[in-house]
Amino acid sequence: MVRQYLLGALVLSVTTSPAVAHYNMLLPMSPSAKKGDEVVFVYQFGHPYEHELFDAPKPAKVNVLYPDGETHKDLTATLEPFKQVGAQDKRIMSWRFRFTPQQRGDHTFYLETPPIWLDADKEFVQDIVRVMLHVQTQNGWDNDVGQGFRLAPLTRPYGLLPHMVFQGQLLRDRVQNGADEISPTIEIERYNPAPPKELPADELITFKTRFDRNGVFTFAFPEAGWWSFTAQRNAGMHEHKGKEYPLRQRLTMWIHVEDKK
Repeated sequence: MVRQYLLGALVLSVTTSPAVAHYNMLLPMSPSAKKGDEVVFVYQFGHPYEHELFDAPKPAKVNVLYPDGETHKDLTATLEPFKQVGAQDKRIMSWRFRFTPQQRGDHTFYLETPPIWLDADKEFVQDIVRVMLHVQTQNGWDNDVGQGFRLAPLTRPYGLLPHMVFQGQLLRDRVQNGADEISPTIEIERYNPAPPKELPADELITFKTRFDRNGVFTFAFPEAGWWSFTAQRNAGMHEHKGKEYPLRQRLTMWIHVEDKK
């Protein structure tokens, strides 16, 4: 089961323009598979649209929720580090794991990071990242882990085409004294598998929308590819070099949109 908070911290000195958001990317090499086919998942950290990558922390935990909505399996021990080209052509650390589905249905994967220090923003971020692997039959796509601060799809999160509308919902357990101040905005960004030749204006890189009083948000995909939806809340303070700094807890859900071709 996904835990709400983690102990300890990983410090990364990431310096970049505050206007450019860092996100955690958990992407399978294919959004769907057949029973018995091995699928490789890659975890990386950086700017999805710009394909500007930085060292990714070792995940604190990775698990999978099976189509029945009750069975979980811890995959953390299967993580493998590897190097790839990142920002400024530096070799950066990323992680991957392999998964072979033994049953048909929709498998939901969750990755938890330790707190990550963002030097430019003088704060920590701590992420839970969600992605689905569709295996032959439509069973379990709307499963909910049922606790904590979380995102859930209201629209089936696969078999989508450009210009189709997607809805999701931000859920949370009730807390005392309003300790988890939640941002009312969902940030949405597309992943580019290679750096674009030219970048558009910031507002065309990271889209934003609000969720309603029930936590529901809506977005129409302008094009194919992998898209991330990120919600966040203030989660207290965390120590860095003897001082306390804000800790932001974020949720990111990755959704794949098919190419009409």
